[in-house]
Amino acid sequence: MYEFLQETVANNMTKSVRSVAPEMTVGDLYRLFAQEDYDAYPVLRDDAVVGFVTKLDALKVFTCTTDHILPHYDDRMGTTVDEIMSSDVISVEPDTNLQRVLQLMVTHRLKSLPVIDKYHHLLGIIAREDVMRALARCTKRQTPPLVPCETVRCLRLV
Repeated sequence: MYEFLQETVANNMTKSVRSVAPEMTVGDLYRLFAQEDYDAYPVLRDDAVVGFVTKLDALKVFTCTTDHILPHYDDRMGTTVDEIMSSDVISVEPDTNLQRVLQLMVTHRLKSLPVIDKYHHLLGIIAREDVMRALARCTKRQTPPLVPCETVRCLRLV
């Protein structure tokens, strides 16, 4: 487990990341979610991360409220990402250790985190799967080999 404590985001993140613009409509966002196997997208304005939009954010547009018993489908599909994104983005930097990432993911129930530099430029994304792969890799290297059954002696406790 000690080896995992040394792992950083830079060595485990996905560097080629799709992002969306705040002006994108929910309709276009739905099509993007249908085409690609992502649960969320960073939202960029002028190359800086200004938000994060998830599938859940896109679904919330169609929930019934006291104002609208039946949401108007066409109107809601025209809603922009800027209106539904979370602008309080929890992000990490490349030198963040994976233990901290794991803590943030568990505490805030996050599936992924954008990786940014000091200017809020998007460098990549770190997802749960990336952390799990690193854990498995580190654990595998530190697990002692199994001893064959025929070399193990049984002791009788009295």
